[in-house]
Amino acid sequence: MTETSLKRGFACAALFLAFTANALAQPLTIVSSGGFAAAYKKLVAEWQKQPDHEVDSQWGPSMGATKNAIPQRLDRKEPIDVVIMVGDALDKLMATGQLVPGSKVVLADSTIACAVPQGAPRPDISTVDKLRQTLLNARSVAWSDSASGEYIEREMLPKLGIAEQMRGKGRKIPATPVGEIIASKEADFGCQQRSELLPVHGIDIVGDLPADVQYVTEFSAAVVASSPRRDEATRFLRFLATPENAEVIRSTGLVPMTKGGTR
Repeated sequence: MTETSLKRGFACAALFLAFTANALAQPLTIVSSGGFAAAYKKLVAEWQKQPDHEVDSQWGPSMGATKNAIPQRLDRKEPIDVVIMVGDALDKLMATGQLVPGSKVVLADSTIACAVPQGAPRPDISTVDKLRQTLLNARSVAWSDSASGEYIEREMLPKLGIAEQMRGKGRKIPATPVGEIIASKEADFGCQQRSELLPVHGIDIVGDLPADVQYVTEFSAAVVASSPRRDEATRFLRFLATPENAEVIRSTGLVPMTKGGTR
């Protein structure tokens, strides 16, 4: 091997080591959608108690055209290592090659609940007929622009036979949590993932949607294909899904997945 070849070899090795060191030194950048946010905040606090477990936590919806939506961020090639989002939306990103094949971890299921401003009369939504009447009686109704809202607008309201009646007073809320809209009395009734409503002050949760019109959303996580910290990202996903964390997830209104695929 010539001296020039050796120098080139040393230079390449130095660049590789520098890149690796830089990747290890940087925190994991994780973007979570709102449905898993409350659980994530509790779990990441535990993760960061360990040395070198630094995390840059960011937030964005699983779908939609808002700037912070996870698909939009990945399209812009933002430096993200892990995404936590609605399972169906994650699967679409996986199919496009934006996420590492086989890295998907199912974390929890979420039901849709409904709420009113704190102190307001709590309507009965225990049956489909009572839910229908509550929606018709409400002056304004809010739902999200993510998975739960898409279901409400496209499937539930037509199934209830009131899509046309709701057109003037029902509205889709982009980015802002539905609970905050209800708390500020911009709507007097609204529905979203229970896990997204629970942390909001100034509202009363009246209950989950009736079983016949309930929609369960899966929340999953995966490693972004462009991440230079795939190993650390994978370890973080394994940590989130450990059985020991199931009760933390459950406390935020979600139904946790445990090893072996059982709930």
